Amino acid sequence: MRKQLLLLCFAFVVGMMLFQSCKKEAASTVPPQVGIFYSIVEKQVAFTSLTLRATTWSWDFGDGSKSTEMSPVHVYKDGGYYKVKLIGANAQGDTASAKATVAVALTPYALLTGDYTAAGYAGKKWKLSSGHSTYDKFANSDATFSTVAALSAGVFGTALGMGEVYDDTYTFYFNGKYEHDVKADGAAFAGLVYASVTNAAGIKNMGGKGYGLCTCKYTPQTGATFTYVANEDFKVPSVYGSGGVVTYAGVSTLDFSGTEFVGFMDFQRKVIVQEVTDNTMRLVMFAALSASNAPKNSHALILTFEAVK
Repeated sequence: MRKQLLLLCFAFVVGMMLFQSCKKEAASTVPPQVGIFYSIVEKQVAFTSLTLRATTWSWDFGDGSKSTEMSPVHVYKDGGYYKVKLIGANAQGDTASAKATVAVALTPYALLTGDYTAAGYAGKKWKLSSGHSTYDKFANSDATFSTVAALSAGVFGTALGMGEVYDDTYTFYFNGKYEHDVKADGAAFAGLVYASVTNAAGIKNMGGKGYGLCTCKYTPQTGATFTYVANEDFKVPSVYGSGGVVTYAGVSTLDFSGTEFVGFMDFQRKVIVQEVTDNTMRLVMFAALSASNAPKNSHALILTFEAVK
């Protein structure tokens, strides 16, 4: 009996050893898994490798720099979009990879035009935000844009019956190309005085008449371009200010070729960029809503745009 018991114990130990060996062998044939996590402060990016069963790491930061650290920190020389790749390998030489695009210290121009390095890049498309931020308002075109009326969510549709103005899109390309889509109604959001003077027969929706607003037939310009200026003293014809001009010092602006504009069509097509982020942009668009003073501006529309995903 004792001998049989010893034999059984021996067999059990050998079996367990073989089982563990098989488990290790099976485990060694499982390839690694790789992922990338990162956090950005200005031009410094802290990368973390989210890997399983990897023993070596090979990073390509997209700017010509590389690293074999598990979780490196990299400082980019210039702001921009960079394609990062990580390859993880196990002891058996099996590899797995992961990719990520990091946006480092982006300039307003880069935020406006999007990641031109992305596959299938087709510019960055924007449209008026129907949600309206707390900054959105109907204002006087004076030096401080004094408030005439704050704008509530969806106001152009719910209050004025002009919800179609939220549908039009405006696409900015990194190379300066600009595209404008007026959608099915073929009309653009416009000042009523401007539309009456330049294209009265093309006025389509006068729901905003009480505020001097309308939609007016418009054919987007083929081959249009835009110009972004980061900082300038912008002089605007206005019923306010000395000599009928208001100067907005140190502002960013967008201007357009030919008849093109963004958001709101009026005599003044050049606009002020108050803020641009990856997802939102806030512009000041001028309007000559006083028939007796046109084309001098009397008002401004401060509106938020959202990126179309």
